[in-house]
Amino acid sequence: MNDRLRFAAFGGGLVVLFGAALGIGALVGDRSGAAPGPATSDHSQHAAAATGLEDSRSGYSLGEISAPATPDQPGALRFRITGPQGTVTKYNDLHEQDLHLIVVRSDASQFRHVHPTRAADGTWSIDWKWAAPGSYRVFADFSPADGPGELVLSRAFAVAGNVTDKPLPPVSRTADVDGYRVTLTGDLTTAGSEVKFTVTRDGKPVTDLQPYLGAYAHLVALRATDLAYLHVHPEGEVGKTAPGPDVVFEAQAPSDGKYRLYLDFQHGGAVHTAEFTDEAATAAPDSDAPAHHEGGHS
Repeated sequence: MNDRLRFAAFGGGLVVLFGAALGIGALVGDRSGAAPGPATSDHSQHAAAATGLEDSRSGYSLGEISAPATPDQPGALRFRITGPQGTVTKYNDLHEQDLHLIVVRSDASQFRHVHPTRAADGTWSIDWKWAAPGSYRVFADFSPADGPGELVLSRAFAVAGNVTDKPLPPVSRTADVDGYRVTLTGDLTTAGSEVKFTVTRDGKPVTDLQPYLGAYAHLVALRATDLAYLHVHPEGEVGKTAPGPDVVFEAQAPSDGKYRLYLDFQHGGAVHTAEFTDEAATAAPDSDAPAHHEGGHS
């Protein structure tokens, strides 16, 4: 599958959600002791469509989110998707799931990619506990049966408490997770470029990555300024492409700036998530100007 990062409005095939930065304030609302409960962004419909950070599109809506109000409180996260005929109860298979739920805090921390369960009445639910207070963006990635194709709808949800933002980690070429080291080669560029992830364990290449959701890895990219979202899949096919150590994506950024990358891969019967900060450059990949700069950036 050749899923490219096409950062424009929604279209056929993959949902493309990156767009112009709106400023983080429009997303997060009150960040100091915010009252618990659902929150929605208040930017214009046009701007929301450009970024994909909207709760309704093409006649489909992500309903109010019910979830625990404070950190460390066990409970359930619940919501419904409604369409022209009411609550949606039938979905097309989308990478081996009916719906993908992506949740991340406004500072790009606390990332989760999970798959809730749907009840007969169309209510989605999953056991849930927040790790920290703050404003979170909840994305539902799905394809309704007899609908317009793949859609991504999102809402913000405020978790009560004193919020302490985490600074964006510096740009890095490596990430260590669960005893694995993942190395990133290449950078996002506005001209389009190849980004490759190489997985090793104890210094040895991992050559037996296990399929996860129909691919050897999945990449979620979030632009740091506004959390605009895209979920893409690597070049090649399971069973035809070598199962590691390299996983290759084709990527094109809409603008320069910092992005947070989350790579999900499966090995040893468990899913691992390697996290990176990358900085997209305006130079073309074959330009004399380097696309990547070591260390942190202001």
